[in-house]
Amino acid sequence: MKKALITGINGQDGSYLAEFLLEQDYEVHGIVRRNSIPENQTARIQHIYKEIKNNLYHADICDMSSLLSVVGKIQPDEVYNLAAQSHVRISFDQPIYTLDSIGVGTLNLLEVVRLTDCNTKVYQASSSEMFGNSIDEDGFQRETTPMNPVSPYACAKLLAYNLIKCYRESYGMFASNGILFNHESPRRGGNFVTNKVVIGAVKIKKGLQDKLALGNLDSTRDWGHAKDYVKIMWQILQLDEPGDYICATGVSHSVRDLCEYTFKRLGMDYRDYVIQDPRFFRPTELDALKGDTSKLHNVIDLKFEYSFDTMIDEMISHWMERI
Repeated sequence: MKKALITGINGQDGSYLAEFLLEQDYEVHGIVRRNSIPENQTARIQHIYKEIKNNLYHADICDMSSLLSVVGKIQPDEVYNLAAQSHVRISFDQPIYTLDSIGVGTLNLLEVVRLTDCNTKVYQASSSEMFGNSIDEDGFQRETTPMNPVSPYACAKLLAYNLIKCYRESYGMFASNGILFNHESPRRGGNFVTNKVVIGAVKIKKGLQDKLALGNLDSTRDWGHAKDYVKIMWQILQLDEPGDYICATGVSHSVRDLCEYTFKRLGMDYRDYVIQDPRFFRPTELDALKGDTSKLHNVIDLKFEYSFDTMIDEMISHWMERI
């Protein structure tokens, strides 16, 4: 039985990945960062808690000693590094913590894997934010597109991305980057725009809220479903050789499109309820993201269970039942 360690197992991606790996008959281990509200630590993994409760460890990716203890004990076949401060806008308010949790955290993990010498494969959750406003002439970003990060989050992700390449080339480590474009689900945090729009629209529909304040409505994103993307993470580590791959749908929508579709599904016109608030604009805006997955298509059987519409429909149904 293969053993996998997931940092950030209690996040959106970590919870879906844990489910998927259990279905593949893995022994799943996870790192959970301790906080003062215990129920928040396992909210997204309650449905599988009985299966993994003895394999959860309180550690911090910024604390190399705690990582060394966990990795040394488990000797995992695969490590999926999903832990990070993951909100772009918040990274402007907490740049040092963002850099530590992403850049220094990734370096700590790579050093631990190197020092334990356990032939562990490493997957790094890289981000399309690294491209900034760089885009090829046909409107796509590719692995060869120049990276020009425009936020502390993106800068930290680029550092982690390059560290993965450095350790792969310097030490022969099986370390791969999945350059993830935006991916959502009902488990996404409420401060991310997809769930913010869906939750706001549902509350308005139920008479619990009057308006929904957002930032830039014209920025476009390549949105997929987290459940589809965690399968890709696993597929990348099953390849014969490590590498760097874009994970995207190849289709983009604007925030305005997101609002229009969500409110229309609930029988409303978003223009009657959505207002733009300067507080939610980033200091530096990223205009358009759309990924070309040709490289990934050449090495795995790339299939998506969800479209943009079915993903948003799932999120609407989820919150209609719970609000």
